[in-house]
Amino acid sequence: MGAAVNAARDEIEGLLGARQKALAREGLEAELRAPPLDVTLPGRRPDAAGRRHPVSAALDDLVEILARMGYEVAEGPEVELDYYNFEALNMPPDHPARDMQDTFYVATEGHGPTAPTVLRTHTSPVQIRSMLGRRPPLRICSPGKVYRRDDDPTHSPMFHQIEVLCVDRDVTLGDLKGTLAEFVRAFFGEGFRIRLRPSYFPFVEPGAEVDVTCTFCLGKGCRTCKGSGFVEVLGAGLVHPRVLRNVGYDPEEVSGFAFGCGIDRLAMLRSGVDDLRHFFEGDLRFLEQM
Repeated sequence: MGAAVNAARDEIEGLLGARQKALAREGLEAELRAPPLDVTLPGRRPDAAGRRHPVSAALDDLVEILARMGYEVAEGPEVELDYYNFEALNMPPDHPARDMQDTFYVATEGHGPTAPTVLRTHTSPVQIRSMLGRRPPLRICSPGKVYRRDDDPTHSPMFHQIEVLCVDRDVTLGDLKGTLAEFVRAFFGEGFRIRLRPSYFPFVEPGAEVDVTCTFCLGKGCRTCKGSGFVEVLGAGLVHPRVLRNVGYDPEEVSGFAFGCGIDRLAMLRSGVDDLRHFFEGDLRFLEQM
């Protein structure tokens, strides 16, 4: 029986192979008889190409600007110990400066690895971690997501922030002002000026609010800037001596400055957007305009 089965199989395979060759020959002859293909015809238009999100574009530009100024990128966890997020930055548990930030806790009690943990409210904890692991001189920038209980046209529960830290010998307020002026000109363009106003932040002394030429009226005065020609963009100051001591630095030997800003806010001002929430709603009609 085996010989008969093998003979039948060979015959069937032969017939199938012959038919496949015949079909392939007929297909080729039909193609040759058909009208020629005009390769000069335009192809189908591809789907719209992707592009960087406005916030991602602003973040990349800021990091590039700071890299040219000698700063390296440092990163840290988004779920942070209360100590790094508050206490090491001169904000003990009963400090009133916590009121606007003391929000999204993961754990509220314990010690060591189970100590109070919080979704970081700024990227300043990265500065503490960096200083604990290194000795001066230190020049870092720390971009990333942060979380606070905010939700209005200019605030979001999650937003992006970048903070800059410079620690070295004989760092002065003049160094901070010069760095800020160059930082603003590089991001917004020539002709944009800064203005420093005294302000309080627990982790710097002295501290200042930094205003920049209004991007809507270019300094002429409008409703957005309330006629002043300037809008607030960031906070800055010289690193508080207590913060330096908390990381083992001697404030008698080294000093430093720090400043931080919301990347989303800078993107808003540069793009002329009036509502921060547009950046996070995923509306293509909005994003295609950016």
